[in-house]
Amino acid sequence: MQVVPAAIPDVLIVEPDVHRDHRGFFLESYHSAKFTTLGVPGPFVQDNHSKSRARTLRGLHLQLDEPQAKLVRVIAGEVLDVAADVRRGSPTFGRWISVRLSSENFRQCYIPTGFAHGFYVLSDGAEVEYKCSSPYNPAGEIGIVWNDPQIAIEWPDREPILSGRDAALPRLADIFDRLPRF
Repeated sequence: MQVVPAAIPDVLIVEPDVHRDHRGFFLESYHSAKFTTLGVPGPFVQDNHSKSRARTLRGLHLQLDEPQAKLVRVIAGEVLDVAADVRRGSPTFGRWISVRLSSENFRQCYIPTGFAHGFYVLSDGAEVEYKCSSPYNPAGEIGIVWNDPQIAIEWPDREPILSGRDAALPRLADIFDRLPRF
């Protein structure tokens, strides 16, 4: 297993060792001690699983109360996973990274607290699982609209499928005073 640093410090791409043979494959998707040694802190207290159809965009989401770090992986299909740094005072504030996660490449993305997270489904459909470092708290959740020009994420689609809630999220500038400090 190895960890590849992303262009923004603290965001990590995990590439597990995949053992393949004529029967299929085996991998450790999570091992607390190994992940901690590689720089992916825990503990994780909640697992989430979503299924989405092609061209679906979910995000950009984060929690202010009980901030969540996330460890994201895809178990079916392929997504473009995105993390945007929204920590006030961070040298990379407003910057974003993306990584293709798929059931074929087995990559995982560790997204620390203070980052907004979203993903776009590149395949016919996708199932995404992610571990969270804090429980979901609807009262503390906040989001940033997917096409905010200040962040300027290069999504592969200008007309993705969105939930009504995600389509109505505010811009980064509108929530700046509520964001965590670096």
